[in-house]
Amino acid sequence: MKKLFISLAGLILAASQICSAQQVLSLDDALKIALSENASVKVADLEIERTGYARKGSYAALFPQVDGTANYQRTIKKQVMYMDFDIPGMGGSGDSSSEQGGRSRDGFEVGRWNTWSTGVSASMPLVNAQLWKSIQISGQDVELAVEKARSSRLETVTQVKKAFFTVLLAKEAAAVYKSVYDNAVENLKLTEQKYNAQRASELDLTRAKTAVANAVPNVYDSENSVDLGLWQLKAVMGVALDSDIDVAGSLADYADAMLTDPRPDEDLSGNSTLRQLDIQARQLASSIKLQQYASLPSLALAFSYSLNAMTNDFKFSEYKWSPYSYVGLSLNIPIFAGGKRYHAVKAAKVQAAELDIQRANTERQLQIAVRQYLGTMETAIKSHASASSAVETATKAYGIARKSYDVGRSTLTDLNDAQLALTQSQLGVCQAIYNYLSAKSDLEGTLGADFLDKTANNE
Repeated sequence: MKKLFISLAGLILAASQICSAQQVLSLDDALKIALSENASVKVADLEIERTGYARKGSYAALFPQVDGTANYQRTIKKQVMYMDFDIPGMGGSGDSSSEQGGRSRDGFEVGRWNTWSTGVSASMPLVNAQLWKSIQISGQDVELAVEKARSSRLETVTQVKKAFFTVLLAKEAAAVYKSVYDNAVENLKLTEQKYNAQRASELDLTRAKTAVANAVPNVYDSENSVDLGLWQLKAVMGVALDSDIDVAGSLADYADAMLTDPRPDEDLSGNSTLRQLDIQARQLASSIKLQQYASLPSLALAFSYSLNAMTNDFKFSEYKWSPYSYVGLSLNIPIFAGGKRYHAVKAAKVQAAELDIQRANTERQLQIAVRQYLGTMETAIKSHASASSAVETATKAYGIARKSYDVGRSTLTDLNDAQLALTQSQLGVCQAIYNYLSAKSDLEGTLGADFLDKTANNE
């Protein structure tokens, strides 16, 4: 007996440790974790960082570009130079090697075997409209990356909400099927008692056993659905699948909100897809200007300073270095490029027209989706009211059927029919709440309702 008590105490202690280690999350907790751990959100944040660096790199083109150089050249074969006049030592007018008129027939080598040079050069654009416009486009790239990151967050929030509500629905279904199983077990006990007292037939006993057997798979399936829902929630949150977490609350906690929440508007100004298309439209407009500016003159400033030495040996201390430097302006005037710039402008304008058509079509599709979500929410509200009324009626009917079966005024079939009606109505209530919450999550994601903004406003 003492050993049994110690074993039970150990089991209770272990269970308490397991329960204490389990993390129960509210919806807000799950969203906050997902927005910091979800893979797509992290990638989107890194993309913002990358485009930010690219933008800073584009500004570097406005500053002087300074380069240092160092060169060594070994001559293999020297150049030969020819002169149209006599050079002493190279043959004169009376020499057989001279041409008529006193010109040298043979040339002479020039230069030295080793050539060394080192220096620094710098250049800076002074007037370059195309460069200025490209910098503006790089800033729009950062803006587009920020909006894409916002889109990733909105999508993550929607996925977490729907996964969270799916777990709640699975738990509600599991509770309903567990209740059905418990009722079936109680009915089996009652039927066995009546059968032993010869107040129930063998057929009733067989039906009671069958009801229990039929209830068992539903219990297992519903429990498995809870586990699958939790795995899906962990995946979209970006946490380890073996982490011990659970969700707080129930679908009933959101039932009142179905009736009290104001009807959302159909304003798509916060939709991330449309915002991205608007940014892309501005980028295309800037690209058209960029192509047009390619026909404008550009002005640049250049500077160079170098030291050169030419020798036939490697006695560095005796080298004589000759400096050379200059500063100047370079004016580039585009004149003719075979129609390349003209056709580039035309292509950019066609692309902008394509984007306008795409945006108009996307907006129509989003309006259809918004109306579909609103319709689903309204249907869910009506279904919830009907199902709630059905639950009250079915609960009362099941109680009457149970008492009637106890006194022998109804059959087990009547009791099972009442149980089935009660189960269907209970599941109908849960399904209606889930449909409302799921459609609302999709609607908020489509309208661009930002969870972070709401949290900041509440705080």
